[in-house]
Amino acid sequence: MSEQRYPWPEASSTGVGSYPGEDPDEVARTILGELPDLPHLAELPGRGAGADMIGRSAALLVDFPVEVQPTGWRVVQRPGRDLARAASFLSYDLDALEKHAHAYEGPLKIQVVGPWTLAAGIELRSGERLLADSGAVADLCESLVEGVCAHIEDVRRRVPRGRILVQADEPSLPAALQGGVPTVSGYGRLRAINRVTCEERMRALFGAIADTGAFPMAHCCAPAAPVDLLRRSGARALALDATLLTPDSDEALGVAVEDGLGLFLGVVAGTDTPLSDPATTVEPVRELWNRIGFAPEQLARTVVTTPTCGLAGASPDHARAALAACRKAARVLREEPRR
Repeated sequence: MSEQRYPWPEASSTGVGSYPGEDPDEVARTILGELPDLPHLAELPGRGAGADMIGRSAALLVDFPVEVQPTGWRVVQRPGRDLARAASFLSYDLDALEKHAHAYEGPLKIQVVGPWTLAAGIELRSGERLLADSGAVADLCESLVEGVCAHIEDVRRRVPRGRILVQADEPSLPAALQGGVPTVSGYGRLRAINRVTCEERMRALFGAIADTGAFPMAHCCAPAAPVDLLRRSGARALALDATLLTPDSDEALGVAVEDGLGLFLGVVAGTDTPLSDPATTVEPVRELWNRIGFAPEQLARTVVTTPTCGLAGASPDHARAALAACRKAARVLREEPRR
């Protein structure tokens, strides 16, 4: 593997995205304290509709209004109070970030929902998932690219010395590629999306992010994450649940690391379960590194430790402890990269 430069320091840790609670000011202060090397803009879905991952990213869309229906978010003719609420939640979060991180200098991660998970989570006016309509997906992708670029500039104005990483969350992508996304009725499955089209849409998003000077990355905490597709699409780092990785993904991950991609590997439980000691926590990462055959000294600068997924379902005490556990695990990877 050639020498790579990443925007995060060696032995870094960060969160995935969501966090428990409803006070963005308190959460921003907590995250900056617990994750001083690579903080992230937290999502607080506990506040309700509009703070959820789909509604939050829908608030970024340009000329693509949606509203909440009993079955979820749906495309409508004009924006209403649901979208206004989502925009307000995001604004509150950004205000809190600016308050606590305005003078921060270093990498800062923000999250948006990727186009395929967004298309699987929004309904057409007819009531079916937007993912079923290729023309609507194309419109959604264009709107998302424009909205994400504007969001990056807003964050940059608020944290002018931050190096922005943009994480595209795609938990539904494996199911979309395999024809496993259910119809709204639940009685059927949508046809698998075309892999070439999928890669083109993702490349457009990652390319636009890179053009702003931000660092594009992808997150998929589902089994069978499409590592090769995301690498070819232009992601510069991949965030994955390390506990779900099997030897089947070793070759794709080895190629990704060889190409210079960073790995954000989830090793700490995201729910209220007892936390292991740091050496046990990082064992899946060390096993993976041994299998794909890279030098141990490269481990701590290539891998960022995270929870296995978002922390929205955890208690505040566990969430804070999980971030501290990630920080300790990152130090173990630097100090004891070998088993």
